[in-house]
Amino acid sequence: MSRDWKRGLLFAAVLAFVAALVFTGTNLLLGAAFAPVKTAVQGDATITRAGASPPGVGPETIADIVDRAGPAVVKIDTLVVSPDTRWDPFFNDPFFREFFGQQLLPRQRLEPGLGSGFIISEDGYILTNEHVIDQAREIKVTVKGFEQPFPARVVGADYDLDLAVLKIEAPQKLPVLKLGDSDRVRVGDWVIAIGNPYGLDHTVTVGVISATGRPVTVEGRRYKNLLQTDASINPGNSGGPLLNLQGEVVGINTAVNVKAQGIGFAIPTSTVKAVLNDLIQNGRIVRPWLGVQVGPVDEEVARRLGLPAAEGALVVGVVPGSPAQRAGIRQYDVFVEFNGRGIKTPDDLVNAIRETRVGETATAVIYRNGQRLQVSLAVNERPAAWRG
Repeated sequence: MSRDWKRGLLFAAVLAFVAALVFTGTNLLLGAAFAPVKTAVQGDATITRAGASPPGVGPETIADIVDRAGPAVVKIDTLVVSPDTRWDPFFNDPFFREFFGQQLLPRQRLEPGLGSGFIISEDGYILTNEHVIDQAREIKVTVKGFEQPFPARVVGADYDLDLAVLKIEAPQKLPVLKLGDSDRVRVGDWVIAIGNPYGLDHTVTVGVISATGRPVTVEGRRYKNLLQTDASINPGNSGGPLLNLQGEVVGINTAVNVKAQGIGFAIPTSTVKAVLNDLIQNGRIVRPWLGVQVGPVDEEVARRLGLPAAEGALVVGVVPGSPAQRAGIRQYDVFVEFNGRGIKTPDDLVNAIRETRVGETATAVIYRNGQRLQVSLAVNERPAAWRG
């Protein structure tokens, strides 16, 4: 009987010890999870610090980067001319125009626009999006540390890439941001977006790279190679920098998916570096052009056209007066080689043309009616009116 009593007492003691350990550990975990945050007041703003930084990032890293980069980020205000239809709602009706004449033509008004940009040279060159300054009659740039905005002129712009370079004249050297290497960016890397969303000057958001090489279409403009991030990008952020943790620009904030949260896009700096000199020196990007519209070759097309394989770039249209038309290229021709480079897809042909020089005579191999032919084409500069 005494032995059973001792065993029971020993079991109760062990159970109590284990319960105490569990209770203590739970309190420690809950205390860490629900530790009070620290708040501080600076001016009119209340700042909340949770005491935790992104994984692998020091507690002051992001703040230090923003301190260094912030002065080179600018606000861009524009005035854009647009038709004002509020006064004469019937101005589109030819009947009313016939009877009432010019008084029904739409009036014009100036609408304000807002965007961001960043300084890339001490003498005042600024990089932004083309859509920020498109059709602007007046452009003013606000630089941190200066009381008055600077008038800006457009040095160069490109619709397809949505890039523009502005120039301001400042009385002193300006802070600049360095263009980093976006080709080294990996999915999961931390990035920082700085801009002026909704006119809120120098707003900072932090996120990660969600994807690279994204093709996106926004209001008819086709972007082919964007960085995707969950750092908040809102109206007014366009043209601002997307920074890595070295404080280098790896992208230019350009678009947001309005149908989803946490999906923003930026133009990679690899795209910018390839054309920046053209924009500054020529005011535009000089693009080689043949004037063909091409599509893919599938098994059915290959069978009908007598091709040896379902590959190549099928000509679906030829622009009148273009180099391709002058060289005799016809609809349903299929490009399989261009300047010695094999062509398996339409993108292969586009890239091969892009690598030629304006004025160069290129050699191509095509299939026509089942026959393999070689043709020569003079590469011209793409007309400004021709987009895409």
